[in-house]
Amino acid sequence: MVARDTETGQLGVAVQSHYFAVGSVSPHAEAGVAAMTIQSFAKPRYAVEGLRLIREGASAQEALTALRRGDTHAEYRQSAIADTLGGVAVHTGERCIPEAGHHSGDGYACLGNMLLEVGIWERMGAAFEAADGELVDRLIVSLEAAQSAGGDLRGRRSAAVIVVSAEASGDPAIDVLFNLRVEDHEQPLQELNRLVTLKKAFHHNSRGDHHLRNGDVHAALCEFSTAVSMAPAHEELVFWQAVAMAIAGFEKEAEPLFRELFDASRNWRLLAERVARSRYLPEGSHALDSVLESAP
Repeated sequence: MVARDTETGQLGVAVQSHYFAVGSVSPHAEAGVAAMTIQSFAKPRYAVEGLRLIREGASAQEALTALRRGDTHAEYRQSAIADTLGGVAVHTGERCIPEAGHHSGDGYACLGNMLLEVGIWERMGAAFEAADGELVDRLIVSLEAAQSAGGDLRGRRSAAVIVVSAEASGDPAIDVLFNLRVEDHEQPLQELNRLVTLKKAFHHNSRGDHHLRNGDVHAALCEFSTAVSMAPAHEELVFWQAVAMAIAGFEKEAEPLFRELFDASRNWRLLAERVARSRYLPEGSHALDSVLESAP
């Protein structure tokens, strides 16, 4: 599935397949340009040329038409594009392996081949339209709808999702919001959902890191705490929350978090010691010193 979020302008693409590492082949997206999927005897050149054409001013439909015109085996291909202006183009070649087809709506297109039943693509669209939340969540909801309806008749082993921002800044750290792959897994969508949640948590962690480096300790603490609430078992997130708590003056509250980390691995204590000696902390901060003394 490819889509443009009508509120944020974000562009996204999500795929699931029995094929190994589908995320390395099918989904492509570029901030401020388009999201695209190529499948059914996928031709990687489609993505390179398609994104270039749209970057140079072509619409989604114009780009896909040009790609098909230059392809001597277009009847075997299946592909879709959602561009930054809301345009959508989708093609299912007449020689794609059944069941194959597609459905398009306002700013999105759903498609599939080798599916168990006809009409799964319509169910994907209905699920996408009914879903709430961020674009990344709605894309995965559409894949879940396809799976519930039978999905890939071979089963499912891999999945991927890419979401990019509405405008290109030139900085991939800003432009690429999600780029996650499950290469081979018994429950690829379940695993992809887990990774999406973890990525959201690390978005908060990154913002916390930014605030901490700029001296806004309380804003950092808020972001780190949110990150931990989303992925409480992830030690990395707990560590930075504890650091922010100590710097904000909550050493006693931070101490049990540090102690648990130190008990799990001496390396976390070693990291805390190195952070305390580094210039990462706000100027003049000695917050970790007392924590290290009280949590041997």
